[in-house]
Amino acid sequence: MKNSNDDVKMISGEAPIVFSKACELFIEQLTKRSWAVALQAKRRTLHKDDIASAIIATDLFDFLLNLVSDSTGPEDNGHEAISK
Repeated sequence: MKNSNDDVKMISGEAPIVFSKACELFIEQLTKRSWAVALQAKRRTLHKDDIASAIIATDLFDFLLNLVSDSTGPEDNGHEAISK
């Protein structure tokens, strides 16, 4: 954040703590919603498709839609976009 804007010279000591908590809450929500998708499919293993489905189904995660792709292929090594 500091490097993304030339006007920002310093970050207060509390800012990293707030960002850390925000990341924790974000991951918790995405995981819970993805887990619900896995349970609906009668699985106890979370797959990347579950995460993609949770992203698509939740307006809150619309900013992640560009990571979700309609295509999958054998070249997918985990570094590609999440498949639908």
